Amino acid sequence: MKILVLAGGLSPERNVSLSSGTLVAQALRQKGHSVALVDLFFGLESGSAADPFDAPIPEAFKKVSREVPDLDQVRAQRADKSPSAIGPGVLELCRRADAVFLALHGACGEDGRIQAALDLLGVPYTGSGSLASAVAMDKDLTKRLVAGLVTTPKWRLETVTRDNLAELILTVDLPAVVKPVDSGSSIGVYIAHTREELAHALSESAKMGGRTVIEQYIQGREIQVAVLEDRALPSIEIIPKEGFYDYANKYQAGAAVDVCPAPIPEEWERRLEEAALAVFRAVGLSVYARADFIVTPDGTPYFLEINTLPGMTPTSLVPQEAAAVGIDYPTLCQTIIEASLKARGGN
Repeated sequence: MKILVLAGGLSPERNVSLSSGTLVAQALRQKGHSVALVDLFFGLESGSAADPFDAPIPEAFKKVSREVPDLDQVRAQRADKSPSAIGPGVLELCRRADAVFLALHGACGEDGRIQAALDLLGVPYTGSGSLASAVAMDKDLTKRLVAGLVTTPKWRLETVTRDNLAELILTVDLPAVVKPVDSGSSIGVYIAHTREELAHALSESAKMGGRTVIEQYIQGREIQVAVLEDRALPSIEIIPKEGFYDYANKYQAGAAVDVCPAPIPEEWERRLEEAALAVFRAVGLSVYARADFIVTPDGTPYFLEINTLPGMTPTSLVPQEAAAVGIDYPTLCQTIIEASLKARGGN
């Protein structure tokens, strides 16, 4: 098959995405496919005469920097200065492909917009459809949808502005988790134990657009469960060596200890599996996703969020969970392609 792997894009998670895309492209070539790896935002801007499906895959994309990219600098680097989030030649390349593997994360990748564009083009793509992707990207909307099915921390949605900042600092119950309503990779996530920490977290949220989920802080073990083809994979526990599982700890080798299967009682595993599948089905997701939980000492899984295009980097969790049931990385990528073609009605 001819497969286009879309990565990068104009998202704070673009570096993570490029790393995911590099490994996916290499794995699919190992499976015998003709694969092109293209940055959604820059597209074919370089104007190379080489066929992208034969071009070498940049090794530099594999490593994820500790710092979130400056998107203003990214925008400034594109020669055509177009306001489009889709780079030159990308849609034409999509039409040439038998399928598009979405290795995108965050805006334009997980929020349903690129899925909707590909639906209109009639090009099959990996993962969930446009509507389900849009719902899952919105943490508040997802929680509203599943609150009667699973246990979730108490939360409120606020648009943080200069006018209400002081009031929020005084009235939010502590400790609290402060995070953007529609971001991933723990970008912009803060745990506030004091009013000073809360003030900083809310001020940073205002800089990211203001729409913010303020969530009850739950003390417990961080355990995540992937769903692949409507089947829960073994849970994985994440133990950061310092702090919590933030952007740096997620993507720097050795910053966190991942244990899969998680060392938990069978009853806890069952509860996690049931909760992950309940969310997956209620949101209308398909193919694969990863649900994040905090599990309290009594074994109660508190649902946090679900990711429709989870990371596929060297430190990512879904590949580790798949490996625990004997699915190696190339086979995981192949399975995602095959299940996605079925979900899109390809066969």
